[in-house]
This record gives sequence, C-alpha cells and structure tokens, in this order.
Amino acid sequence: MRRVLVTGGAGFVGRPAVAALVARGFEVHALGRRAPEGAHAFHSADLLDAGSRRAAVRAAGASHLLHLAWVTEPGRYWEAPENLDWTAASLDLVRAFHEAGGERAVVAGTCAEYDWTGIEPLAGPSPPSPRKRGEGRDDPVVVATSGSGGEGASTDETPSDKPPHVRLPARFGDDRVAEALSPHAGRGDASALRRGHLSESAPCRPATLYGAAKDGLRRILSAYAASSGLSLAWGRLFYLYGPGEAPGRLVGEAARALLAGRRFATSVGHQRRDFLPVTDAGEAFAALLDSGVEGPVNIGSGAAVPVRTILETLGRLTGRPELIDFGARPLPPTEPARIEADIRRLTDEVGFRPRLTLDEGLRATLAADAGQ
Repeated sequence: MRRVLVTGGAGFVGRPAVAALVARGFEVHALGRRAPEGAHAFHSADLLDAGSRRAAVRAAGASHLLHLAWVTEPGRYWEAPENLDWTAASLDLVRAFHEAGGERAVVAGTCAEYDWTGIEPLAGPSPPSPRKRGEGRDDPVVVATSGSGGEGASTDETPSDKPPHVRLPARFGDDRVAEALSPHAGRGDASALRRGHLSESAPCRPATLYGAAKDGLRRILSAYAASSGLSLAWGRLFYLYGPGEAPGRLVGEAARALLAGRRFATSVGHQRRDFLPVTDAGEAFAALLDSGVEGPVNIGSGAAVPVRTILETLGRLTGRPELIDFGARPLPPTEPARIEADIRRLTDEVGFRPRLTLDEGLRATLAADAGQ
C-alpha cells in the first residue's frame, strides 16, 4: 500500500482530500496539531518547529506528500509575516521528505499567484492601474482552514478580509524567471487573459505577500525538484465553498444568514468567479497526487459564474431570496469582471473532472449548516 503524508488534513480541503486518498488505496499519515477523521496514522507535530517537523517526516516514512497547511486566518493572511515562516517550513518539509526517501509531492498553491492587472475590469476594457493591484479584490482560494493551515476561499463581500494594498517589486512576477523554473509558466494567451480565463501558462505577478510567498515557494521547489529527481506538482486552487466553511467566506456566511432568517448585504454581484465545491477540490488533489503529472495544475470548476447567481440560488434553496440585499456593498470599478480557471490539464492529463453541479454543491452546504 502506498503511504502518503498529509499536512492540513483536518482543515477545509484536507478533510475531503484524506477521504479521497483513502478511497484510492493510500495509507494516510497525517501531520499536524489535529488528527483528521479517517487517517490511518497521526503524527502530532508543530509544522513550524524544525525538529518536530523533521522527526514526524522520518517517522512517517511516506512515499508521497500532500502539503496543504498554511496560514489562512481571515483578514490578515494576505500580509501576515507568518507567510515567511510557512515558506521556510515548506521548503524544509519537502526537502526532508525527499531526503527520507519520498518520491512524489503535491503542494497547494493559489490563483492569487497570477497577474490580474490585465483582466478586463467590471467598469470596461481598460485594465486596472498596476498601482492599485490587489485593492478591493476578492479573496481567492487556498486550502485547509483554522489552525491546521492551508487555504480556503474567502468572501469577496467581506471588507475586513480584502487583499490589502501591497506594492511588490516587479521581480516577483518576472516571467523570464518563471519560464526558467517551470515549463508551465509564461505569458499565456493574451485574449484569454483579458477575459480572465487563466491557464497555467498565464504570467504570475502576485499583488500580496501571501501570493508572493506561494509563488516564490513554487519556483524554488520546482528548481529543487528538477535538480534532485523529485516528482512535484502544484495545485492552484481558485474559489471554494462547501460544508465546514469558516466565518468570513461568501457562501458560508450567506448560507448561515439565510438559514437564520437574517439579511445578507452584498454587492450587485455581476463579477464572475470560478467556485468549486470543496469535496471536488479534495478529490482533485487526490487524483493529482495519484497521477504522474508535474508542474502547476489549476484546480477549479472551469466555469466562472456571477456571484449574484450563487446567492440567488442560495435564496431559492432556502426560500428566503428577499433577505439578500444586492448592491448594499460597493464594489470597486477596477474589480476583475471574471476570474476563471482553465482546467484542461486537470481534466485531460490528471483525468479528473468536477462532479457536483452548483445546485448540488450549494444543497450540500446548506444541509451541513442546517445540521449544526
């Protein structure tokens, strides 16, 4: 039986990922502070402590690694200094794993790595000024949440969790560096980029410390894998929703408000975003790990829908559409009109296709919230 070491296994994406890995026949060893349900073994360790981390890696003796853990505290992870700690810890984790005999690693990335400045904004065809990159943007997805690290899609409707106005040097998005370190990094198709349809070849120029940390980690690990013989894949998550969402995230907040009979203030909702049920995201990571595909792979639905459609569907399913206050919160005119994943690598190379429709995913979210 193949053995996989999973970090962030008790988090938002980690829980369905662990279940999917078990279903694929992996012996799952979890590493972290909380033991996820369904894991065959648990190694209690502080991932930010080098001694504890390395001892757990040696004890697990895994051939595969799925690294989901990261800092994702809503409202601060975009510029949290802990992003530097997690970058350093992740580099050492992958190195320790490979030096202990590990053969294949999959690490969670984010669509916040991409350059969004060339995407047509809601206001019209003129791209937003580079000086305002990240200002008032949606929270893109990442993986596990609360304590266990990783990333989870945050709401674009919660002002307190907007990506901050961070100006990073152009070298963070130097396409020549990206192309040197990864065959799937480059400039992408100009027309698709303007429409917000992002393939793995789209340029990376993150606007936040969080995005830069993820992008930098990918580049260094890609170079390390190429020189050491490690098989490495990078799963770029877009927007997520589903059972177990933490407070401050669009779908979960709206679902809980409507179920409780409370009003939900939001924007007009014309911006289109690529939302994927977290169950599908977990299964996608398991499929990616189980494949031989290397390099960046987008993990999304492949079909961006208006935020308004998502909320209207929640209103219909709860029978409380009148509680949604569209337009009560402003949205900057520089907001990207569409952010959508090109998932051809996921479907054609990995062989995974999202299962749940929007309606099915939202029903599952409501059922979980209603049962709490």
